[in-house]
Amino acid sequence: MRFELPDGSAREVAVRYALNAGYAGRDTAEVRRHVDELAALGVPAPSRVPALYPLSASLVGRPGTVQVGHGQTSGEAEWALVVTPDDYLLTVACDHTDRALEVHGVAWSKQSAPDVLGDLAWRLAEIEDELDGFTLRAWVRREEREELIQDGTLGQLLPPAYWIKELGERLVPGTVLLSGTIPMIAGVDQFGDGWRVELTDPRGVSSRISYTVEELAPAWD
Repeated sequence: MRFELPDGSAREVAVRYALNAGYAGRDTAEVRRHVDELAALGVPAPSRVPALYPLSASLVGRPGTVQVGHGQTSGEAEWALVVTPDDYLLTVACDHTDRALEVHGVAWSKQSAPDVLGDLAWRLAEIEDELDGFTLRAWVRREEREELIQDGTLGQLLPPAYWIKELGERLVPGTVLLSGTIPMIAGVDQFGDGWRVELTDPRGVSSRISYTVEELAPAWD
C-alpha cells in the first residue's frame, strides 16, 4: 500500500500480517461496561482485555466499495499502526464488521469484512508526544445524508507504545495493527450505505477514508 506523508513524500508497504485490537479503551471501567453491554446483546465476552484478533492480510486495503451479505454491518473508526523495515507509520482506519456474525464470535466477524486504511500517514516518532490531541471522527451515510456517529480523540484509546511494548518482535515489517474503536454516539443508527472516517492532527492535517457499502443479492440455496 502507498501512503502519502505530510511532508509530501510517500511510502509503500507490502502488508503481510494484520492484527485487530478490541476493548482497548484507556478507561478500564468504561471498557468493562461495554463488555457487559455487548454480552447482554449476545456478543461473547473476550477471555482477556484488551483483546487481539489476527486476521488475513488480504482483508487490509483501500476499497471504494465494501460488499456485504446483508444489512447488519457497520464500520468502526480506529487508528492503524503500519510497521515498516525501519520505523512505524500511523494512519486512520475503519474496521468494517458483521454485527450479525459478531454474536457467534468476534474473531469470526473480524474475518468477514475489510480493514480500510487511510490515504495519509504520519511517522510515529514525529507525532507520538501529541497523539492524545488527534481527533477521530466517523460519519455513517444513508441515502446521501451523513450523520456523525463517532467523535473523540486518540487519548481515549491505548497508545501505539502500549502495543509495541506488549507485542515486541511480533510486530515484524509488513504488520498492520488496528487500535480498537471509540464509543458510538447514542441513538445514531450504525447501519447505512456508506462510511467516512477522519483522523486529524493538532495542525489540521487529516488522513481520510470514504467508502460505499453494497449489499449483495441473496444466495441461491
